[in-house]
Amino acid sequence: MNDTEELDDKKMSILDHIAELRSRLIYSFALFIFIFCISIINFKFINFDTSISAQVYIFLQQPLADLINERGGRMIFTALHEGFFTQIKVAFYLSLFISLPLILIQIWKYISPGLYKNEKNIFLPFMLATPFLFFLSFIMVYYVVMPIAWNFFLSFELPSNGSGLPIEVEPRISEYLSLVMRLILAFGICFQLPILILLLVRIGVIDVKWLTSKRKYCILFSFVIAAILTPPDVISQFLLALPLILLYEISIILAIFMKKKNKN
Repeated sequence: MNDTEELDDKKMSILDHIAELRSRLIYSFALFIFIFCISIINFKFINFDTSISAQVYIFLQQPLADLINERGGRMIFTALHEGFFTQIKVAFYLSLFISLPLILIQIWKYISPGLYKNEKNIFLPFMLATPFLFFLSFIMVYYVVMPIAWNFFLSFELPSNGSGLPIEVEPRISEYLSLVMRLILAFGICFQLPILILLLVRIGVIDVKWLTSKRKYCILFSFVIAAILTPPDVISQFLLALPLILLYEISIILAIFMKKKNKN
């Protein structure tokens, strides 16, 4: 085989890779669009009064509803288009959340043929753990962080004292969604810390000794990140910083276990 034929084979190989990447991107995008469309359609023919995205929004506002329903609280929107675009945003986030594991599978199918067996053994567990940790972070936000944070914010309401008007919260639906998604994304990203640390340990970039020596910096870094990502209140900052510190300690324990397993 001459140089020209070898070059042609190489070009075809590159084109095949590009074609495969394109097909997997199209599949992932089509899946996202399909879930998005299903989310915003109103299925009245199967006794659904609202769309799936509206039901998801009701689910997300339930922790607040449990606190303010006793006094007849409500949520509002002040622009005519706000309700519509809020539903669109909910459908977008829901579609991204559902399709993310399937997109990760497509990514894995694309890169795995080019990996050696030992490389697959390194990366596959971390890809499987990514959606699990994100789901775990959502559970913590919904059942722990949101009730505590909302109760703290509602404590600033003031009843009428006879001479003035009461101060009551009437949250806008778009602002509430933005706040909830900010918390979910902040915790979801930070909960990936063990994956990042263990991956760096696995490929030899850092070791257990380095992790233990940087513990005090981790504590400082956790509170700095929490102050940046969470709303400007001490409650939610502590609720993010403390799990980050705990996850760092768990990562050290897992790194020690991983090191002993590799020696054996």
